[in-house]
Amino acid sequence: MAKLILFIVTQILLLAAVVSAGKGKNFAKTIDKKHFGLRKEKLTHFRVYWHDILSGSNPSSVVINPPISNSSFFGAVTVIDNRLTTEVAVNSTLVGQAQGIYTATGQRDSSALMVMNFAFKTGKYNGSTITILGRNAVLTKVREMPVIGGSGLFRFARGYVEARTMWFDLKSGDATVEYSCYVLHY
Repeated sequence: MAKLILFIVTQILLLAAVVSAGKGKNFAKTIDKKHFGLRKEKLTHFRVYWHDILSGSNPSSVVINPPISNSSFFGAVTVIDNRLTTEVAVNSTLVGQAQGIYTATGQRDSSALMVMNFAFKTGKYNGSTITILGRNAVLTKVREMPVIGGSGLFRFARGYVEARTMWFDLKSGDATVEYSCYVLHY
């Protein structure tokens, strides 16, 4: 019986120690950025062309939720896996994919919420990504959206992109957009 009481008391004390270890002032600590290989921050600029293809037998953009009315695109949700190339031509050198969604959010204007990753597939940045999240006023000549993060060589990324429509087909909805990207990263 004494062993059982000793065992129970030990378990209670151990549980109390574990619970109290998660509380208090020791929940966070400063880590030297060199521990993660972070040294001097760099600014990288690159330009890619984003090809949004809704038409044909193999579209790269698919509307998964149609608009709420025939007179507006408001409410439409589109999933994308768009080519990122080095030139305006869709068949130019592929450098990656833009993967994510965009949603028509403007009731009285043509604006969308863009949520996408640029996933690079070639060269120095192969396997790296940047994440873009922001408002895209699609009829504006130059749109600016924030870069909110990244992975691989773009780990801890921040910055912005400028989008410029290079080509748009009103009938099919297909478009090519130039993305000029300014990314701070380690």
